Amino acid sequence: MKRILLKLSGEAISGSKGFGFDEATVVGVAKQVKQIVESGVEVGIVIGGGNFWRGRTSNTIDRTKADQIGMLATVMNCIYVSEIFRSEGMMTNVLTPFECGSFTKLFSKDRANKYFAKGMVVFFAGGTGHPYFSTDTGTTLRAIEIDADGIYLAKAIDGVYDSDPKTNPNAKKYDTVSIEEVIEKKLAVVDMTASVMCMENHMPMYVFALNEENSIVNAVNGTFNGTVVTVS
Repeated sequence: MKRILLKLSGEAISGSKGFGFDEATVVGVAKQVKQIVESGVEVGIVIGGGNFWRGRTSNTIDRTKADQIGMLATVMNCIYVSEIFRSEGMMTNVLTPFECGSFTKLFSKDRANKYFAKGMVVFFAGGTGHPYFSTDTGTTLRAIEIDADGIYLAKAIDGVYDSDPKTNPNAKKYDTVSIEEVIEKKLAVVDMTASVMCMENHMPMYVFALNEENSIVNAVNGTFNGTVVTVS
């Protein structure tokens, strides 16, 4: 792997609290990413906003405005996590698809490539910049744009199952599954738009549990217990 896109859920960086930030969790992520960067792999990161905002929670809020709040939640997350990464000795930059004053830089592929060439970890905040598109879709879009070798999905669950393991104790976990099967069976690895984009652009995904020891390092090294979503 030369370049990867790591997707962290907002819930993942909130630790056991389920809301806001958990510094110990983020420091643990930073230490792992530092190992990966020092091995020569370029790392881009997308973070969801679920630790602050879970979509439209009230019918009094317009869907577009609710999605905009969610985009801002991802910006807050990326700025915070970026600073933790810097405290661990890494260089970082945060890119957004819309202007955020001096908080972030405006996304372009050329700018991202320039930062990667300087050894920086690049955070892609703000989703696609448009409503009705999830962070999953933003993740896939950025991975394709930056020519990543794969998307690494650090989740609360340790892979892809044929049904919800929380409600079905007999749910079967896949070691590997094709993107076509993911779409056909609606396995919800990422949302449908993102799944189709992965299929059409031949972007593999690696799904694993963030809370397992050295999970990110192991996933990138191919020695993990998660699920590989293959593309033809």
